Amino acid sequence: MPDARMTRRALLAFAVAGLGASACGGPSAAETIAPPAAARAASIPPPRPPNALATSKLIGFCGAPGSRALGEMTGDLAAAGRKLARQIQSFPRENPMTPVVELIATTAHREPGPDGMYRSRCPDPTVREYLDEARALKGLLLLNIQPGRADFLPEVQAYERWLAEPDVGVALDPEWAVEPGDVPGRKFGRTTGAELDGVAAYLGGLARRAHLPDKVMVYHQVASSVVRDEASLRPHPGVSVVKVVDGIGSAAAKTATWKTLMKAKPAHVLPGFKLFFHEDTRHGAALMTPADVLALSPQPDYIVCE
Repeated sequence: MPDARMTRRALLAFAVAGLGASACGGPSAAETIAPPAAARAASIPPPRPPNALATSKLIGFCGAPGSRALGEMTGDLAAAGRKLARQIQSFPRENPMTPVVELIATTAHREPGPDGMYRSRCPDPTVREYLDEARALKGLLLLNIQPGRADFLPEVQAYERWLAEPDVGVALDPEWAVEPGDVPGRKFGRTTGAELDGVAAYLGGLARRAHLPDKVMVYHQVASSVVRDEASLRPHPGVSVVKVVDGIGSAAAKTATWKTLMKAKPAHVLPGFKLFFHEDTRHGAALMTPADVLALSPQPDYIVCE
């Protein structure tokens, strides 16, 4: 049987040998487990760049090729861009403003089309043309979706190659989202907070994976019936959501619609407001001025003109 003192001496020798190896440059247990400082820093992704809503208000024109009825952003896009720049200059200078080009990319129709969805999509060259104008203005492109009988999410996903760009977002128009058996334009369409939430989750995930600025997601609302159960639209990292009130008429009528629709707006959603150059001024009514719009409570973060 080995001497107990010899056993302790052997253990001590092994321990001293281990300390010596560490002192002479052999890796300690801590050194083998902890990664180098540079590796630790590289594993933490840098913060994503902010989007325009974090630093400014948005002011935009909407439109589509060849249809003046759909808004000012049609025909000669450079000329429309200059008009948008003048519109922005009419607002107080203390508010930083970012131009927005809102292209009606998916357009609802009264005919079913080849797939029976009562909508058509813009070809890529059209999207490129509008994106080029948005970039010439140092602004954003929003792809407006009028889905007809289709669902919003697949219509948004159809433009993923464009949404992978840092300055492209979406604007959802549920007035033109109809149920099976209904035809766009004959009655108001509608959506739900849950459907909007699905789009927001998709956009937020896209922005995070590609390390993009928060995606801007607008949803337009002309009446209370157009968006049901708005509370189901939850906040999602990577997306900034704006609710644009599309009420038409005099300043008094538009303000009344604003107050009604703002009551249901989720707290994390930003407010937006729409001006109609023609519909709002019928029967001699005056278009709301920049001061009128900025006097709304809460103050809009996105003002779009058609």
